[in-house]
Amino acid sequence: MRLLHTMLRVGDLDRSLTFYTEVLGMTLLRRKDYPEGKFTLAFVGYGNEAENSVIELTHNWDTSQYDLGNGYGHIALEVEDVYKACEDIRARGGKIVREPGPMMHGTSILAFVEDPDGYRIELLSPQRKD
Repeated sequence: MRLLHTMLRVGDLDRSLTFYTEVLGMTLLRRKDYPEGKFTLAFVGYGNEAENSVIELTHNWDTSQYDLGNGYGHIALEVEDVYKACEDIRARGGKIVREPGPMMHGTSILAFVEDPDGYRIELLSPQRKD
């Protein structure tokens, strides 16, 4: 078994695709409209789906906003330099909601960015394997 994708419902697919591709640097891997069901699926990621886990953005045509609820945590992305990644994301219009720095009660460097629908994405420094 392997992890295929994480699905997020989004209110404005074009706005979300801009964020994930232009702000976070992912690639739009595929996109398909389902007119009978009135929804569109778009898959984004940092590599092909055969070898990488990706994010599925689901846009229901008749829904422009969702309540995030209190069960959702975050998606985590490993970045080489959290401080530099935040600078780049901010320069591309991204919203940093937790500035980079050490994890509370730990040594990992992390930050959080928020996508247009309010989903949190953790930026995490590479983990040492000692």
